[in-house]
Amino acid sequence: MIMKKFILKYKLILSFLLLLSIFCGYSFIDSDEDKQKKEMIIVLRNLLQEHYNVPEINDAYSKKVFELYIKQLDHSKRFFTQQDSVALAVYQTKLDDEIQAGTFEFFEKTNTIYEQRVALMASSFHSFLAQPYDFTINESLQLDADKRSFAKDEADLKEQWRKYFKYIVLLKVQDKLEIQEAAIAKADTSVKIKTFEEIEKDAREKIEKDHVEMFKRLQKETKADRFAEYLNANVHVFDPHSDFFPPIEKENFDIQISGTLEGIGATLQEKEGYIKVMNIVPGSPSYKQGELKPDDLILKVAQGNEEPVDVVDMKLNNAVKMIRGKKGTTVKLTVKKPSGSIIVIPIVRDVVVLEESFAKSMIITDSLSKQKIGYILLPSFYVNFEDADARSCSKDIKEELNKLKAEKVDGIIFDLRNNGGGSLSDVVKIGGYFIDRGPIVQVKGREAKPYILVDEDPSIEYNGPLVILVNQFSASASEILAAAMQDYNRAVIIGSTSTYGKGTVQRFFRLPLLDNKEDIGATKVTTQKFYRVNGSSTQLKGVVPDIILPDIYSNLKIGEKEMDYAMPYDAIAPTSYNAWNKKTLDIKKIQTNSQVRISKNETFKHIKTDAVYIKQKQDKTDHTLNLQAYKAELLTSKKEDDLFKEGNKIIAGWKFSALKADQTDSLKEEKNKEYIKALQKDAYIYEGLQVIKDIKK
Repeated sequence: MIMKKFILKYKLILSFLLLLSIFCGYSFIDSDEDKQKKEMIIVLRNLLQEHYNVPEINDAYSKKVFELYIKQLDHSKRFFTQQDSVALAVYQTKLDDEIQAGTFEFFEKTNTIYEQRVALMASSFHSFLAQPYDFTINESLQLDADKRSFAKDEADLKEQWRKYFKYIVLLKVQDKLEIQEAAIAKADTSVKIKTFEEIEKDAREKIEKDHVEMFKRLQKETKADRFAEYLNANVHVFDPHSDFFPPIEKENFDIQISGTLEGIGATLQEKEGYIKVMNIVPGSPSYKQGELKPDDLILKVAQGNEEPVDVVDMKLNNAVKMIRGKKGTTVKLTVKKPSGSIIVIPIVRDVVVLEESFAKSMIITDSLSKQKIGYILLPSFYVNFEDADARSCSKDIKEELNKLKAEKVDGIIFDLRNNGGGSLSDVVKIGGYFIDRGPIVQVKGREAKPYILVDEDPSIEYNGPLVILVNQFSASASEILAAAMQDYNRAVIIGSTSTYGKGTVQRFFRLPLLDNKEDIGATKVTTQKFYRVNGSSTQLKGVVPDIILPDIYSNLKIGEKEMDYAMPYDAIAPTSYNAWNKKTLDIKKIQTNSQVRISKNETFKHIKTDAVYIKQKQDKTDHTLNLQAYKAELLTSKKEDDLFKEGNKIIAGWKFSALKADQTDSLKEEKNKEYIKALQKDAYIYEGLQVIKDIKK
């Protein structure tokens, strides 16, 4: 085993030295040398020098880059054919050779084929919308690209596009029919009643107009845009959290984390042709409106009452520009939910300030016991590295703890759900608030021995009962804190089956200028892994809660383990630490009591049913192109959606209120009203309240 590890490490070192010597040689090429070559050199040299886990640049690496790039470029399988796949397959094991030779035959050929296919469909798609569709024919369309192959040839490709256009015309026709039916039922004369033929024709004309714009956008994409994607295919083979950011994308990234733009307050990601909602900023316009959620897919964007624009297959930058806008204006998002339902969400834009994503706390009063429980929500582990005097999550959590102690709370629920991480140093400080001095996390670089981040402060900010809430979207720094408190037996961890499973640390590197004049952007590189004080990694496995609650996403594939080329799980030696001894937690008894409550809780019964429903909706990707069959499916879906909403009701027996220290702020108090309504429906917080009572007993 030791010999195998030595050989593997020796091979990686040779691979690294070989490529580094090649790239060092390239760095002295003439200034008129191909720009693509220089960009590849700069990006990969940065990765080879800094990344935690440098892969061998060999045939296996080549195959991974090949597959990732084809998937990135034609994720929906709308442009390439099987004939193209055969022509490109000869490059599967040659990309490592191209890197070392400084050539880009694969990229050039792929780019040429892609541009030809886009041009072909841009010139021919009008024919698919020229004549009325027959919606009585029984045929279907498979929307999940993973479940179908590339088209056999150009004729088959055009047939797939025909079905695609028929499907989206069908959706628009049914939407218009529903509007008319509702207007007739209400005797609403403001809606002009049209014949089916008129509605169908209007739908085709509108979709044709939308796709003229879509193909214009596709054809405006530059070769440089696609080369940035090719660079990222190389980068993502190292691991999914390393990224190359061209200048505009780095600028957008900075805006997203600054919280100072005018918009809707949602973090978005381009995922396989869709604009995916990754996170909702607490207190933002999206949060207050309430319907937009993480994992939603944005299909269309409309400015006020204008016609919506299709953003499927649109570049993230372009979609974000449409979604952002001036304070007070309305944007309407056509959104596809994880359940498969499609709704239109109107959001009034506002200034999205960082204030709304800071830590905040509330008081929960239990109606039966009259106990007061503190509730703290931490959306992220924020910090301003440029200003030591600026607000940080560790400073704010300390202040919230002091306010809760002044209220003489009987316990605290610390909510880390949907918290994607952030500052490592602040995690250590916050962990230290709940224990006396001791290690919080171990951090290991590529070659270095692990070093331990320790809370050196012997003082304890809060020593009472503590519950930490997590879910599948609690990642990175959230997992560090939850893991440390679990290892110390300091808190009861409550949540879904496991947390996200991201056990790696990234660092930004500003890349050198191209020829000392052109900025090519930055890289985000995985440079370290972190480990629990017990030696185990959270990578892939995440943190398994002490109490596992039903979750509507429990049947879906979520988390680090579902990502391509995620770094593996491993473990190192545990470090020395002393478990919490102020009050021993009887975890087994607490678990037993919780299981009894969960089995009787109607909300959790609904959640279990909803989880099955969401999985079924997600799995149904083969869609009928028959109008009557589609209507029947909609009717069934509506009934199921109504049942889905039944579990989202206010829970009796408790109430939320603002802290006395916050009640002097009328603006904050007004914002809290809607926030409290949402909290009072939250079965996970309610179970946390019951667990606090069990700990007290």
